[in-house]
Amino acid sequence: MDLTQILPALGGTAWTLIFFVIALSVIVAIHEYGHYIVGRWSGIHAEVFSLGFGPVVYAWTDKHGTVWQIASLPFGGYVKFLGDANAASVGSDGSVSDADMRRTMTGAPLWARAATVAAGPIFNFILAIAIFAGYLMWQGTDRTPLTYGSAPDLPAIYQSELQRGDEIMAIGGIPMNDDDVSTGTTDDIPVSPTVDYDIVRDGVAMTVTGPFPILPLVSGVAPRSAADDAGIRIGDFIMAADGEPIVAFRDIVAAKDAAGENPLELTVLRNGETLTLSMAARRVDLPLPSGGFEQRYLIGINGGLFFEAERDSVGLWTALKAGTQQLWNRITVSLSGLWQLLIGGISSCNLSGPVAIAQTSGSLAQQGAGSFVLFIGILSAAVGLLNLMPIPVLDGGHLVFHAYEAVTRRKPSEFALRVLMSMGVAIIGSLMVFALLNDLFLCP
Repeated sequence: MDLTQILPALGGTAWTLIFFVIALSVIVAIHEYGHYIVGRWSGIHAEVFSLGFGPVVYAWTDKHGTVWQIASLPFGGYVKFLGDANAASVGSDGSVSDADMRRTMTGAPLWARAATVAAGPIFNFILAIAIFAGYLMWQGTDRTPLTYGSAPDLPAIYQSELQRGDEIMAIGGIPMNDDDVSTGTTDDIPVSPTVDYDIVRDGVAMTVTGPFPILPLVSGVAPRSAADDAGIRIGDFIMAADGEPIVAFRDIVAAKDAAGENPLELTVLRNGETLTLSMAARRVDLPLPSGGFEQRYLIGINGGLFFEAERDSVGLWTALKAGTQQLWNRITVSLSGLWQLLIGGISSCNLSGPVAIAQTSGSLAQQGAGSFVLFIGILSAAVGLLNLMPIPVLDGGHLVFHAYEAVTRRKPSEFALRVLMSMGVAIIGSLMVFALLNDLFLCP
């Protein structure tokens, strides 16, 4: 499903803003609902659940006495519990009687307050796992052995005798194993418009001819990359680079490496129309499987097998385990990236602000519903992790206060809380300003 078909009359800026608001609203709603529902289960009453800030557009009151409202500025949200002095649940407004103190964030037991605070990030992690698992169940996994499904129309130089259901045992004399199915590794196969495929068809082993397996067919475009900005789209077929014919995807990689930081001119076939697009590789910090990062110059496109492989369904438990592992990988890479930022190991341009996130939302929405929903899962994981940082104002800062109370058997003083909260606001505000400067001026 191409989401760009929904609102064809919208300009680029409006498109980007709409999908950014959608992504942010889903993530904020889940985060705040975690606070709300665990607070309610813990005996803490929520007076207001607000999606957005500012003037109220619509509101209703549920049977528990909570006002649910949608406000006019859809860039966040909050839950205001009974007696809270502010939306950050710091301090009491002094309006609650002694009899109702148990129902407030100030008067509830420590375990109830800590659980309510922790629930927001935890619900973000749960949303991320659910999306990662759901995406895997929707996509399925490549069947083993690799089984030919279908392919798009290809230029005439590529001839194929492959048929749906063919089980591929070897390509160009190179046996296919499980790793090849998952990674598409074909570096040992000589580049040629056609290669031999050793297959099993209806139980009979035979050899047929087909296109080189990794063609210059764009299967993915990195948001805010050189290729994205130049207008490359999924499904584009790259015919030439700087005037030299392209046969396989790795020819594009070679052309990019040869061009270095100079512009690379690609001749692209899209829906029968030939386009010429120019782009220059940009430095990217990529996480390594062993930890740390490496710097590479990339234009931001991905390739893959030229055909759709037959896929097998994935069970719920397997998908949830994989989703949890993907969440853990995201967290570890993010923490490693944060550390590398602090010590100067990677560029500060890796710190994205709201403009970059909005642009990424719009770009992935144009790539399809699946890409956009997957981005919501990635962003939800990032928001959950960010909120656990031990900075006053964030949930992690509140948990530090609760840990202090658990150890010392007393709450931090009102004065200390206000000073620390002011410091937290200053830290978060400074980071937001720096990230915005990155988006607009330093790393556009």
